[in-house]
Amino acid sequence: MNKKLLLTAGIAVIVLLAAFFLLTQSKSETVKISTKVNRGPFEVLVYSSGQLEAQHSEDIVVPDNLRDRDIRIYEIKITDLVEEGTVVDSGDYVATLDQKAVEETLTNAREELEQAYNEFEDAKLDSNLTLSNVRDQIINAREEVEEKKIVLDESVYESPAVIRKAEMDLDKSKRKLEQEVQGYDLKQRQAVSKVERKKIELRRLESRVDKLNDVYHSLVITAPKAGMVIYGKDRTREKIKVGSTVSPWMPVIATLPDLSSMLSTTFVNEIDISKVKTGQKVILGIDALPEKELEGEVVSVANIGQPMPKSDAKVFEVKIRVFGDVSDLKPAMTTSNQIQTGFYTDTLFIPAEAVFSNDTMQYVYVENGGVVKQVVDLGDQNENYFLVRKGLNAGDVVLLTEPPHSEDIAIVGEEIYQEIKERKLREEEEAKKALEEEKKKPFKLQKKASGNSGNVIIIG
Repeated sequence: MNKKLLLTAGIAVIVLLAAFFLLTQSKSETVKISTKVNRGPFEVLVYSSGQLEAQHSEDIVVPDNLRDRDIRIYEIKITDLVEEGTVVDSGDYVATLDQKAVEETLTNAREELEQAYNEFEDAKLDSNLTLSNVRDQIINAREEVEEKKIVLDESVYESPAVIRKAEMDLDKSKRKLEQEVQGYDLKQRQAVSKVERKKIELRRLESRVDKLNDVYHSLVITAPKAGMVIYGKDRTREKIKVGSTVSPWMPVIATLPDLSSMLSTTFVNEIDISKVKTGQKVILGIDALPEKELEGEVVSVANIGQPMPKSDAKVFEVKIRVFGDVSDLKPAMTTSNQIQTGFYTDTLFIPAEAVFSNDTMQYVYVENGGVVKQVVDLGDQNENYFLVRKGLNAGDVVLLTEPPHSEDIAIVGEEIYQEIKERKLREEEEAKKALEEEKKKPFKLQKKASGNSGNVIIIG
């Protein structure tokens, strides 16, 4: 029994010693993982997800008469809308706009029209009354002239003073008559002008009521042609729905897309957007059709970014035209896009894991008998690899893990680092020079080609 216990204890001690030895050895030795520098074709890709939409479509919009300035309805709600994806024929029902909003505006306009009509009638009455009073005053002034003339004729045998006073009274009455006649002419023109203004305002309000009646009877929206109804988007890029508001400035309710030609609309982050250019090739995958892969081409890149929701990052809209058979594609399908922003037929490249850096330079660990830190000049990068401009040759062995005591390893290729610094300085100077040249360009003042105003626009 004691021998068995001693034997078991001995085996346990040996196992523990062996485990300790193995553990300490694994800690002291780091496994080296390496790879060779490759030469061959190198592709730079930008990945993004997008959404399909028709390249060409016809918009279903608010009625044209709603855009009239006299209407003064700046927003109107959608109270009913057919289901998205509904196939309609020309003239089929699509949506209804809020009739209550137009009814309220129409009621107010009718009240304004009634008030304007009353003011027009009052203006006519006031004018007639005023002119009638002035005509009476003219008659009285003429009679007064006649009286003064009789007095003057009868004073022929009176003293010179009496005769002179009679002459002065006659002259005064004549001047009064002349003033009354001139005043009548002026008041007549004023009365005509006042009545005419009221008449113009009355006609304007009558026209507005007629226009609002037309709008009220055009709030049922129909399809301009046959097609599939796809909801439009509001100012926040959210899809239109029942309860959404549309306006003369955001008039699209829905679209009827031409499904024979499709686009993928995607958003690229601000880090990668400088690589994306029109004309670049794209490979598209369709999430709903995993087996389908299509080719495409970048057709537009936005100049101005927009913020991502709940983030400070900016994204730029990119549109990609889809080639090939698109008969089974539908608007709003999600796409996976690989935009080819660069392609090199024969170049050096290494895995991204082989690249290390400090505050000033990028380098790799090259193993050739011993290990050295080799400074490298790197170019474009794709998802997994860096393009190598300078510092390595095809077949060189580089480490994918940092070796122990890396801070003691010698650095090779510091002249490459100096070349990189000089190149960056040249690029900064060229950019600064280009900016200064742009600022020196004279500004031209040109009048607007259209319109009668003398407004001026500045063209750099």
